Amino acid sequence: MTLATRTLAGLEISTVGFGAWAISGTGWKFAWGPQDDLESIAAIRHAVESGVNWIDTAPVYGLGHSEEVVGAALRALPEADRPFVFTKAGLVWDDADPLAPPRKILDPKSVRRELEDSLRRLGVERIDLYQAHWPGDGLPLDFETPPGTPSPDAVPLAEYWATFAELRQEGKVGAIALSNHGADRLAEADTIAHVDAIQPQFSLLSRGAAPDLAWAARNGSGAIVYQPMHSGLLSGEFSADRVAALPDTDWRRTAPDFTTGLERNLSVARALGPVAERHGVPVAAVAVAWTLAWEGVTGAIVGARRPEQVDGWLPAASLELTGEDLDEIAAALTRTGAGEGPVHPRGQRQP
Repeated sequence: MTLATRTLAGLEISTVGFGAWAISGTGWKFAWGPQDDLESIAAIRHAVESGVNWIDTAPVYGLGHSEEVVGAALRALPEADRPFVFTKAGLVWDDADPLAPPRKILDPKSVRRELEDSLRRLGVERIDLYQAHWPGDGLPLDFETPPGTPSPDAVPLAEYWATFAELRQEGKVGAIALSNHGADRLAEADTIAHVDAIQPQFSLLSRGAAPDLAWAARNGSGAIVYQPMHSGLLSGEFSADRVAALPDTDWRRTAPDFTTGLERNLSVARALGPVAERHGVPVAAVAVAWTLAWEGVTGAIVGARRPEQVDGWLPAASLELTGEDLDEIAAALTRTGAGEGPVHPRGQRQP
């Protein structure tokens, strides 16, 4: 099957890519509950056979396990069918305390060590897109430590971005990117080495990265957005009962968007129903297509744990939302007050 493509750092990528966070298994801070590896491999294979030509993963997902599963899936595919592989560096865990929050470490030696480990786990000779996962402030990824807290492990952006540029020049990676870096940091990095791509969180419920996407569009950088279905909340398949049934090892069980903000967020998902019916697609496809309608977005990273889940969002690759659709969705965001940031991709209208 052939899907619509857009150009990212010289690569023609399908507008939807397979996100491998949710197939990471248990035993770490941000797990999604138990997952069958064979089912994960089947989901990847189904996505690739359906036209998806890139996978996004990271070493920290499952503390190496996600990359191992992706590597196993790659080995099971014919050479000619293998997708592009995107991974990251910069979240380092403690093997003695795997449930502790990983720390944002981006010193040059650590970055190079992570790259070698990723190449081994994935079974590839080069990473097609290598990304700094978070700014290298040396702090734990716990969303509780105040920004700007001093850390002896902090590394200046100029230093770690120069390392990524060296890896690109050495041919160990094809292109380089910054994930979770705001527009100010992106501009600084671009003076050191061209930012081939960015990866921000972006969905109907998380719209704060709109300025970063605009920066990417102005500066010739690609953008792949993560969590366009907001970790399943916008799939059209969630309910309060389903949240209550999540295993204790699923990080979503206690996350605010799935607890105190759940009903408001589900009301946005319900508002997508009429749009989905008009186009004859699942609600999940509308949620993903909404992110693809924004200027600067090259592709959306969409997760799946089973092959049939891929079919829920795959139509987004060719779905073009109309002005009426976008107005209706913007009205729902304004009415519910869900999320923050502009509510409309055309003109980035504020609520």
